[in-house]
Amino acid sequence: MSIRTVGGTDLWVEEGGRKDGPTLLLMHGLSGTGEIWGGVRDILADRWPGRWIIPDMRGHGRSDHSAAYGIGSHAADMAALLQGADNPVLAGHSMGGLVGIMLASGLFGVTPRAVVTAGVKVDWTEEEYAGMAKLIDMPVRWFDSAAQARERFVLVTGLKGIIEPDTDLARSGIVAENGKWRLAADNRAATVAYADTRDIYQAAHAPVTLAAGEQDRMVTVEELRTLDPEARVLAGVGHNVHIENPQAFWELIADAAEVAR
Repeated sequence: MSIRTVGGTDLWVEEGGRKDGPTLLLMHGLSGTGEIWGGVRDILADRWPGRWIIPDMRGHGRSDHSAAYGIGSHAADMAALLQGADNPVLAGHSMGGLVGIMLASGLFGVTPRAVVTAGVKVDWTEEEYAGMAKLIDMPVRWFDSAAQARERFVLVTGLKGIIEPDTDLARSGIVAENGKWRLAADNRAATVAYADTRDIYQAAHAPVTLAAGEQDRMVTVEELRTLDPEARVLAGVGHNVHIENPQAFWELIADAAEVAR
């Protein structure tokens, strides 16, 4: 693990794998951290034929907060982490998937071999926008114990019943200050909700895999198929397929990258 300063923001970055071969970048969703890829990361050790990169994106986890959280800011950060990588494969969940699709536009100096996504939201209702606006303006909530903060992290990331609060993932999503604990994610990072998924998708020049869990409450495969009729439904999982079934997400990557499953 290391800290990389990108665009004036310190990002926590984990890297592994072999220096030769293709580069794979894994991007988490809103309020998450790079630790969400723990199950997929374990598979990469045996299956991925090159290097992999897993960051905490700006305003999340162990990375710094920032003044800007537009989808383009995240894309510029990720492009900087990919400097020197030829034809990388990009994989992302929810917000991270949309960042990957934006990088496929070529506007950030990255030429992906493929982009793999799960749970990218297509359209937002007025009620959902109102909820995001409320979140953006919400003051920091402090907790008296790390356990309480971890429980809150599990709840807001939609992982209740999927992971336990006493895990590395939950620990990566909280910080301590002056004897109190809070969620690490900056509420203002929710401004990514104002990005237009349809416009961003139309600008992509690299192959994009769209997928959703059949139980995903954020986006359905039918909505994704308004963008791509070949969008894939993943059986038996919800919004967090990469945690619920890491093997299924790995198979999406393997198929797009044309490597052995």
